Amino acid sequence: MEWTPMEINPEMLNKMMGKLGVGGCHCVDLLGVEDDQLSAVPKPCCALMLLFPLTQQHESFRAQQADEVSGGSHVYFLKQTAVNSCGTIALVHAIANIKDKLTFDGDSVLNAFLKETANMSADDRAKCLENNKAICDAHNEVAKEGQCQPEADEVNFHFIAFVNVNGQLYEFDGKMNGPVNHGATKEESFVADAAKVCRGFMEREKDEVRFSAVAFCQC
Repeated sequence: MEWTPMEINPEMLNKMMGKLGVGGCHCVDLLGVEDDQLSAVPKPCCALMLLFPLTQQHESFRAQQADEVSGGSHVYFLKQTAVNSCGTIALVHAIANIKDKLTFDGDSVLNAFLKETANMSADDRAKCLENNKAICDAHNEVAKEGQCQPEADEVNFHFIAFVNVNGQLYEFDGKMNGPVNHGATKEESFVADAAKVCRGFMEREKDEVRFSAVAFCQC
């Protein structure tokens, strides 16, 4: 199945959650990731998602990080094997790791997927998602509503999620072999803790300004 490049913004992500049958949360834009720009984020915020350009500098950093992946049965992680699916992958990572705080429609295709893949490996979950027609169709329907529709071979951006899982700040990137644990966090400090990691991404790309962040908040 072919996944259409998706414009990553709160409106698109909120539409995607609606099509996946997920409730109790909404996405909002972050004005920035500096400490004085975070006060406007609605509380409680359960996840932060970062959009950034894929550069040689980033790939070099990821290669150095290869041995830092961690996790366990309490963390839900899946690999990204479907091209252009990173927006949906980040959303799945966020929802799967805070699902006890959310609501699902009775016929939620995402809830069914999470139950089906609960005991699978990250690679098997990736295969299952890549071949999940209902989720792929939802992704493509939302993607086609975007104002900016880049050609598939021109997409050079990536989307990842940061989630507070049992008091630990995890980074979820489907291009890696597992999540990265950035240490202890708590509900009151999560946004600031995640934003600090996001600033590290920006500081590594001195001449790059094409970053944006989205907060995943309960409602």
